[in-house]
Amino acid sequence: MASARRPVIPPGPWLVVGLERSGAACARALWQRGEPVIGVDIGEPPQAAALRHEGIEISLKTDGIEELDRARAVVRSPGVPNEAAVLVAARAAGIPIYSELELGWRMLESPFVAVTGTNGKTTTVELLGEIWRAAGREVCVAGNVGTAVSSLVGEIGPETTVICEASSFQLEDSVAFDPEIAVLLNIEPDHLDRHGDFDCYRRAKLELFAFQDDADVAVGSAAMLALAGGSARRVTVDWDGASGAEIELRDGLICWNGTALLAASEVRLRGAHNLENALCAAAAALSAGIPAEAVAAALRSFAGVEHRLEELGTCGGVLWVNDSKATNVASTLVALAAFEQPLLLIAGGQAKGQQFVDLAAAAAASVRAAFLIGEDAELIAASFEGAVEWSRCQSLEEATAAAAASATEGEVVLLSPACASFDQFPDGFEQRGEEFRQIVAQLPGFSSS
Repeated sequence: MASARRPVIPPGPWLVVGLERSGAACARALWQRGEPVIGVDIGEPPQAAALRHEGIEISLKTDGIEELDRARAVVRSPGVPNEAAVLVAARAAGIPIYSELELGWRMLESPFVAVTGTNGKTTTVELLGEIWRAAGREVCVAGNVGTAVSSLVGEIGPETTVICEASSFQLEDSVAFDPEIAVLLNIEPDHLDRHGDFDCYRRAKLELFAFQDDADVAVGSAAMLALAGGSARRVTVDWDGASGAEIELRDGLICWNGTALLAASEVRLRGAHNLENALCAAAAALSAGIPAEAVAAALRSFAGVEHRLEELGTCGGVLWVNDSKATNVASTLVALAAFEQPLLLIAGGQAKGQQFVDLAAAAAASVRAAFLIGEDAELIAASFEGAVEWSRCQSLEEATAAAAASATEGEVVLLSPACASFDQFPDGFEQRGEEFRQIVAQLPGFSSS
């Protein structure tokens, strides 16, 4: 899988807006290329001092409007909203705005496999990384999964494939981003507080395909790929028994162009949604020339990622599961479907403009009791009223204790919040999941998996 020639980096000065992980990495990469860089942030991020020490001009507690007068191009960190004054002013002045993801891609010679979707992105990119390693290939997993793409500049060469998780926040500023392989897992309502409505959110996701050409590959179900633009070769994935897909589930077997790879029951990941993720990962890897034996070996061995249906252990015959990564309703729905046992659900946080009617309907069939936390717990409670027994808890610790007191042998306590975490956990779902893990580990008689 050869990498295509990348567009050049426009000349600076560059204004980098937002200096958390992605912005700091991009500012540093541009600076090390010899570009003039000005970094701004409305807060005081911890990376700022190091950037200033390296010689980069840094202004804190500012919106960047004053500094924009000296800039010829802008990098927008993923967390900076579209309506930020400096971005509005840049558009009005005709100053181009780029994402950190696109600039990192332009500065690297590595081939890219980029994955987007509402749910399953992290699991799929980590599984792809495992597949590449099983094949003995050089690989880096980056993007929204945690490692900024631009931090790889100068660290890897063209022999290393970048498996990139691409969020809607990273894709909405696409100017020419053109991964050799692009994967679309699914699209469900999410981040409506940022994008305004579902159509805008969906358009941002589909930017992943906009600049692909016939030398590239687009992977997804036929329904998903029907939404995508660009002119990439389509590689379709099917798990519902339809015919004609390059990779499909047939009579319990995962088949690639009619040849069986392995039995679906051999995939180690739990749940039907993870089987869909596995099929998409397999299609992307096989399209890139990875041997079928390495694909099958990784599907058999890969156990998943932290905070996503992560089985922590048992206590008194009760299984405790950390699904803190479920930050939207669609993700919690697939978590509920992954278990046959009765569930005690811990949910809540920031709703991000979501509705919870579908969650209530699914929970009515499988959740014996729900323990609701966070800023928008009352929204969930209103949907659950009359359908699911629920309790309002003031903290994750209180909810965990209440669930432990209620749970009986053979049940599952599932943290799957269906909401963002920033109201209670400023460092995101990872912090929420880590706290849950620590609380559960202190339960009397708890035994880890």
